[in-house]
Amino acid sequence: MQRYSAFQLFKQALTGNTGWQRAWRDPAPKPRYDAIIIGGGGHGLATAYYMAKNHGMANVAVLEKGWLGGGNTGRNTTLIRSNYITPGNTEFFDHSMTLWQGLSRDLNYNCMISHRGQFVLAHSPEQMDIYRHRANVMKGQGIDVELVGLADLSRRIPELDTSPSARFPVYGAIFQPLAGSVRHDAVAWGYARAADARGVDIIQQCEVTGITRAVDGRVTGVETTRGPIKSDRVGIAVAGNTSEVCRLAGLRLPLESHCLTAYVSEPLKPVLDHVVTFGAGLMYVSQSNKGGLVFGGAIEGYNSYAQRGNLPRVQNVVTDLLAMFPNLPRVKLLRSWGGIQDMTMDGSPLMGTTPIPGLFLNGGWCYQGFKATPAAGWCFAHTLATGTPHPLIECFGLNRFETGHILEEYPQGPEPMLH
Repeated sequence: MQRYSAFQLFKQALTGNTGWQRAWRDPAPKPRYDAIIIGGGGHGLATAYYMAKNHGMANVAVLEKGWLGGGNTGRNTTLIRSNYITPGNTEFFDHSMTLWQGLSRDLNYNCMISHRGQFVLAHSPEQMDIYRHRANVMKGQGIDVELVGLADLSRRIPELDTSPSARFPVYGAIFQPLAGSVRHDAVAWGYARAADARGVDIIQQCEVTGITRAVDGRVTGVETTRGPIKSDRVGIAVAGNTSEVCRLAGLRLPLESHCLTAYVSEPLKPVLDHVVTFGAGLMYVSQSNKGGLVFGGAIEGYNSYAQRGNLPRVQNVVTDLLAMFPNLPRVKLLRSWGGIQDMTMDGSPLMGTTPIPGLFLNGGWCYQGFKATPAAGWCFAHTLATGTPHPLIECFGLNRFETGHILEEYPQGPEPMLH
């Protein structure tokens, strides 16, 4: 792999940038692999990279039906955080944040990670008490977090409406300094380049149309639009298409699919240094390097595989944004995009083995998929390589719904769309 560096930039500039190598190969599928990963998004590519790096398994294929990062990896608001308090979620997302901090150096690729910090607003004294409890749990796990009073919050986010006449009065916030944003495309490209350099085959325009099984039920490979490929280990990391791909193997999952839409405004001069989350609803906003305000809210309230939202949801999200920042009503909305969220019954992911020998699952991420990318790849790689779930994801197994060990970060009952 051609290493990127300041010296390499200078060298290529002198030669008209004619010496750059391809970031990754475009190989034809081989008849057989030690493992197949379905899905060329962040999770699938991270899994392949860590299988090669941590477990010495390079005879791995990543199969992507379209182009790399064309699914949910490139259809989110780019935010990362680890402010979870449910046992299992706390440790997993803290590990993910640790991996985010050194990711660009590890991959030799600038993922444009910005630890700008996230404020989650409190709109009542009771909500501040809830945040105080959350902060204590996070501190007990060694996670950097602080409670911010109203005066300090007004100083740090001067554009925020903290006046007594605000539509939703603000009482303070909980702040995680290491939270922030990452360039989502760069994450996919960085993992792809690093995995390819270790010998992994990344095969685009290769849709999986079937999962083959032996007489005893174990997985033997996949059928694709580019021909059959054999393997005794198949991992599924396809985000909102998890239910459909698992159905190819005869596996039904407790999932619902909903569209989640993200929005970006026209470019503005710097107005927002942090990520800000509305506490009286589900809405979050940050400012990109290009100047646009990137924001999003809740999923659509009906099941769908459409990658576009509807105007009522736009109105809800923008209304929440203007409740926090009433100085923005004349800002123009530039574009929006939608991704498919696979929502579980308790709001936590599904990871690990399945009842089908040789078939492994990484899905059900609800709103949490992008921020989980490094840890999901790390743990799923271990699971595929060893055949047993990584200790950090043992709690995410399918059997938790059978045993009753559910993981509700925000207790809402068995209503996927509410998590």
